[in-house]
Amino acid sequence: MTDNGKTAMAGGKLASGWRWEQVLHGIVPPLISPLDEAGVPDCVAMAALVDHVVGAGCTGLFVLGGCGEGAWLTASQRGAVIRNAARAAAGRVPVLAGVMLPGTGAAVEAAHQAAQEGADALVVGSPYYFGVDAAAQERHIGQVLAATSRPALLYNIPQCTHHVLAPATVRALARDPRVLGIKDSAGDFEAFQALLAIKQERPDFRVLQGHESLAAASLLQGADGMVPGLANVAPALFVALQAAVDRGAAAECAALQQRITALAGVYRQGPWLAALKAACAVRGLGNGRPAPPLAPATATDREAVRALLERAGQAEPVGAAQLR
Repeated sequence: MTDNGKTAMAGGKLASGWRWEQVLHGIVPPLISPLDEAGVPDCVAMAALVDHVVGAGCTGLFVLGGCGEGAWLTASQRGAVIRNAARAAAGRVPVLAGVMLPGTGAAVEAAHQAAQEGADALVVGSPYYFGVDAAAQERHIGQVLAATSRPALLYNIPQCTHHVLAPATVRALARDPRVLGIKDSAGDFEAFQALLAIKQERPDFRVLQGHESLAAASLLQGADGMVPGLANVAPALFVALQAAVDRGAAAECAALQQRITALAGVYRQGPWLAALKAACAVRGLGNGRPAPPLAPATATDREAVRALLERAGQAEPVGAAQLR
């Protein structure tokens, strides 16, 4: 470790020992942030969640993304989420912490906090609220990278930032070796393929798909892995898909994609985030409470979520049975 809790990186290897070109292959769940009834990050629930996904074979943890409500939590809550995840991971897999805040100053402060609380890398995307162009996006991400010696994964989620990280912008940012790769959740497969083309210029640049409906297609096209919200609920299902892709088992990939698509019906049971947290609660992972102003899933929606999980064979409480 270097001064001020910073981690040095050289040749793709961190002082902590992670080789990112190896780690960022496979399934990196964007973890929910379990909160107790008072809104305090629940360290016990986080530990159970981390054990659940690491035990299923996931290769990293992404906290404080959309599923982790990073933009809606207080600074104190964000720090506790990172700290809880890092302690639960206990060096088994790396922890990537989102700094997806609307302005550069706030994102830089969050980057310092993430490094201090034990994150191995940052996740950063476009600034938002005000209109920005590619030059502003590059300045924003550059200043976040300069804030610590942690490397960063880019994150393209225009549904939330209202600004696309275009392939040309990503290609320019990828010239910096501290940029590990990108998680793309836009759902634009043509643009995703343009991101994959960056790997021709920089083979160690990781391209991860965040959209469950494009899971098999993306992996078969050469994506390095997935960052799927449903891996909070059914991580082994996504790990099995990655394994099938690695074996070149196309028919198995198609069958697993059908199961994933069916499971994605969870997102349609009321507000998607409340539904995802309700699904986790069915499995004994947290209490289903989202950050305000969202309300927990209604009783009707919770029952619909439970029924869907039962049909998918994913309703057992974690630890009660071997996960499918």
